[in-house]
Amino acid sequence: MLKKTDYDYNLPKELIAQKPLKNRSDSRMLVLNKTTGEVSHKKFTDITDYLSPGDCMVFNNTRVIPARLLGETVKGANTTGGSLAEVLLLKRTDANRWEALVKPGKKMRQGAVVSFGGGKLQCRVIGILNDGIREVEFSYNGIFEEILDELGEMPLPPYITEKLEDKAVYQTVYAKHSGAAAAPTAGLHFTEEIFTQLSDIGVKTAFVTLHVGLGTFRPVKEENITNHKMHSEWYEIDAETANTINAAKVNGKKVIAIGTTTVRTLESAAGENGIIKPQNASTDIFIFPGYKFKVPDAIVTNFHLPQSTLIMLISAYAGRENVLCAYNEAVKEKYRFFSFGDCCLLL
Repeated sequence: MLKKTDYDYNLPKELIAQKPLKNRSDSRMLVLNKTTGEVSHKKFTDITDYLSPGDCMVFNNTRVIPARLLGETVKGANTTGGSLAEVLLLKRTDANRWEALVKPGKKMRQGAVVSFGGGKLQCRVIGILNDGIREVEFSYNGIFEEILDELGEMPLPPYITEKLEDKAVYQTVYAKHSGAAAAPTAGLHFTEEIFTQLSDIGVKTAFVTLHVGLGTFRPVKEENITNHKMHSEWYEIDAETANTINAAKVNGKKVIAIGTTTVRTLESAAGENGIIKPQNASTDIFIFPGYKFKVPDAIVTNFHLPQSTLIMLISAYAGRENVLCAYNEAVKEKYRFFSFGDCCLLL
């Protein structure tokens, strides 16, 4: 049995990064050779040393929306009213309808209404899904995106306890398509200067879109990890991106996936021969040890939470013992962990 507790490690709280670095690319980079288990300590700006002309870096260009809304329940709408409520937008299902994670779930019954910003925005529960997830319908006057930008907060993970002063620091510099409830954080290390360096050495760049939702950060509750079910997330790969990635594979060049959401997108879209086809679809792929990868030849990723689906994914790629040894080394060397932390290059 593949046990959740087999993906645990001890992390001192002081190593959880609370703020991004002033200069994104100043982060450290732990390099792990998945074949030998060898670990080396580098700066993120050293990444070009591991690349060759014709290699292809693939990024997730989703854009985080201020998806966390704090409001109050409305009296008479199947609730007593006046209770604090939180709605985290996960996936848009129609013009004014979303799947959302709600708190407190027990009070958010069918027909319950929550008001935000003194009534500037309201949502009504129109469907009960599962695990605190509801389908909600919004009502408002004006443009939804503008109201959301005014009232919503960036949905930072619970381990980040300091308030975000600038929303832009939780976006990648190449963020384009709005819809994510969390940032693809491996991409936060990249700057325009790094992209210029990649271009100068002949590295190709390609962009997929996966709107990060509950599937990416939902905790594993089952001790037997094979019983864990991922929440579905929408992705898109256009023809230009598919052609760029496929050309790199055909020419024997490396495909480097930036972040686990990019990995999941590529593996969802690839045929058994590793060829990518243009598509837009939803994926609930759960990658854990035993999985055979079809596309990435290297992965850039941040350090992930113990017992999470993300540490299981990279363990499938680089080996569980290798990963846990590397993480223990990172703790020893006082790397910065999680969303605003340092990164790993898995080769």
